[in-house]
Amino acid sequence: MAKQSNKPGAHAASDMLTANLLAMLKGWTAYGYDLAQRLEEAGLGHYNKGTIYRTLRHMEAMGLVASMWDTSLNGPARRMYSLTSAGSLFLQNWLKILDTHKAMVEQLIAGATPSCVGDDDGKADSKSPPAAEKSPTKKKPAATGNTVK
Repeated sequence: MAKQSNKPGAHAASDMLTANLLAMLKGWTAYGYDLAQRLEEAGLGHYNKGTIYRTLRHMEAMGLVASMWDTSLNGPARRMYSLTSAGSLFLQNWLKILDTHKAMVEQLIAGATPSCVGDDDGKADSKSPPAAEKSPTKKKPAATGNTVK
């Protein structure tokens, strides 16, 4: 069993690699080596080839990609990867999740509460001020010790 990384953001980086690989396979069949080159050329980072192949095998086990052995070239057989319908659906859902998170972050930057995301009109509730701008609760005046008898 593969050891899970405890580094912050490790899971997010793995999820991004999966999404990037799925996006690259949309309408294209490729070898793992080709995918690694395309990731780097696209500016998406330099990944260890072993990490890419492990991710592809994991994606295949989940049904997101399919592979077949290509024996048409001279030399050793190589695996060709292609996107499955489940992988395409996963990618569509991933993009929707990213859109939702983007809207939430934009609302946080604008000062709105993220709970407004998903309202019927998709806009922040302009009636309620952000938490930082709400008026403070009134405090009772502190006793000064100068009481009149």
